[in-house]
Amino acid sequence: MRSLHAQSHRLSSPKEQNEILAAISTTNNSVPAFHQKLKDSGISEFVPAAPEILQVNIGYMCNQTCAHCHVDAGPDRNERMDEVTMQACLNALKKYSFSTLDITGGAPEMHPGFRNFVKRAAQTGIAEIIVRSNLTIIVSNPSYYDLPEFFAANKVRICSSLPFYNSVRTDRQRGNGVFEKSIRALKMLNQAGYGDSDSGLIIDLVYNPSGAFLPGDQSELEKEFKVALKEKHGITFNRLLTITNVPVSRFLDYLITSGNTEAYLEKLVMAFNPATVAGLMCRNTISVDWQGNLYDCDFNQMLGLKIRTAQQSIFDFNPEQIKNRSVITGVHCYACTAGAGSSCQGTTV
Repeated sequence: MRSLHAQSHRLSSPKEQNEILAAISTTNNSVPAFHQKLKDSGISEFVPAAPEILQVNIGYMCNQTCAHCHVDAGPDRNERMDEVTMQACLNALKKYSFSTLDITGGAPEMHPGFRNFVKRAAQTGIAEIIVRSNLTIIVSNPSYYDLPEFFAANKVRICSSLPFYNSVRTDRQRGNGVFEKSIRALKMLNQAGYGDSDSGLIIDLVYNPSGAFLPGDQSELEKEFKVALKEKHGITFNRLLTITNVPVSRFLDYLITSGNTEAYLEKLVMAFNPATVAGLMCRNTISVDWQGNLYDCDFNQMLGLKIRTAQQSIFDFNPEQIKNRSVITGVHCYACTAGAGSSCQGTTV
């Protein structure tokens, strides 16, 4: 199997990805349509709850080009949310009963309006603001060195990807030198109070497998990470969140070029767990792209599958329509329902 970090081909469009996944479901009896799997498992109706989390992707630009990235982010991506759309997101926070704003990218910190967006969001009184940071952005340029203090001042919860607690596996997935830079950034965050149980400042690490397999037990991996990072680097953090790699974008590209696509999907189907369905993020989360379009989750966003309501934009957000919609599913959803389940908040059971 070739290195996960090596990429030789990029899927041309969300449409192409959908066609590839649909073709596998049509021709391979071992990969049934997801909605059929739900019915066969006794789940006749798959409906969302009231939306609690507004997850906003403010742009695809990133200082890294990670192999597993489902956003296909990188230094060459110029898409970014404009001020008007950011304000529409803030208006939704003020008007409706969201408990959490989850800001993602790309590297969201690279957006020129990022800090102002966080400050204004904090002023709405929302209970929690999450920033999904890749860590390395903090040490990439002096203009970002004060991010730990900025995050602390605004009581931001940090969720940061760290594929493993050593350089070999981390750099294979995210690029040479990423582990060392991540350790430096984590130390800066610890110095700002993150990971200290008395500070109230939360930093969670996010683990994705470095290949075509499911993550291990979240609680056991968390223990391993905490011991290794503390003993070797003096680093503390709050929780480890394990997320199964979803077969979209770069990871789907990897599966195709390594010849693992059908085998991986079959593995996900075999590991399907009906108990994960109640905790799926598409039930309580609304995903917003940089243009303000709405999706059931950020994976559907990358596949271009807009939310199934009359209003599909943050500019005319209607919570009643959102709550009463039917969620758009596909074979990629098997990743979120395999084993202990997978969501942006880690396992679901």
